[in-house]
Amino acid sequence: MTYIELLKRIDILAPLPKTVLDIEEFKKTDNFDTDDLVKIIEQDPLMVSTILKTANSAMFGFASKIDTLERAVTLLGINFTISIALGTGIKKALNSDLNAYGGNSDEFLRIANMQSNFVSLWMNQVDMELKKELILPSFLQESGKFLINSAIVDENKKDDFLQQINERFDDISAVEKEFVGVSTAEVTSAIFKHWNITQNIINGIKFSDNIAKAPAQFEKHAKILNIVKLICNISKPFDERCIKQAKIRVEEFGFDPKPFDEAVTKMQTRISQ
Repeated sequence: MTYIELLKRIDILAPLPKTVLDIEEFKKTDNFDTDDLVKIIEQDPLMVSTILKTANSAMFGFASKIDTLERAVTLLGINFTISIALGTGIKKALNSDLNAYGGNSDEFLRIANMQSNFVSLWMNQVDMELKKELILPSFLQESGKFLINSAIVDENKKDDFLQQINERFDDISAVEKEFVGVSTAEVTSAIFKHWNITQNIINGIKFSDNIAKAPAQFEKHAKILNIVKLICNISKPFDERCIKQAKIRVEEFGFDPKPFDEAVTKMQTRISQ
């Protein structure tokens, strides 16, 4: 499988569902109105159920059960809600599984939630504007795995691929490149370009595996996304091997290690509940 062959698969992807397109339009407005967002999401029962399920997960730790979409949006916030809604729509549109990675399609949303939560905890202590800019890319950056999974299965390489993923879970991008010639970051950015998803989301993701080529205004975004997908990887999230590597990258990339370490501790507590 070559990148050109994968690009051909992207070219024939079905259009995004109307609800996703409506959310994309909503994002372009200057004044976010919760009621307007609720009306859009209510059109898609799967989005509603996924948002409620996420809001009631231990990862967020709200004190009481969230049983209405309006309350979920209020507690999660606009950016988190949009991330979950778009992730749900994109997962449905790509119509694949993640069995080559050792999971099912629901694993995508679990890891996506984990990555965006971790970004939030980390950036809360670093840069609130950066947090706002990274919530959505961190949630969506693994979307390309659906297409890679499909290619791996079609070529009957699932068992070999999964073995490598399990052994080299701290370098999944390298495994992907060996099998299909391209990493999730590149596939995700190509998919989003095809669907005309906001360029600001694409750039951070696109260069997260090739930071040296990142435009200056997106270099920090790419570095953070690189660290986040290492530590919240789909195979063994928050494994000590990945945490150790992530700490090295934090210092190499010039970040203060203290906020990162505190975010790791908080996240480990959340996912262990």
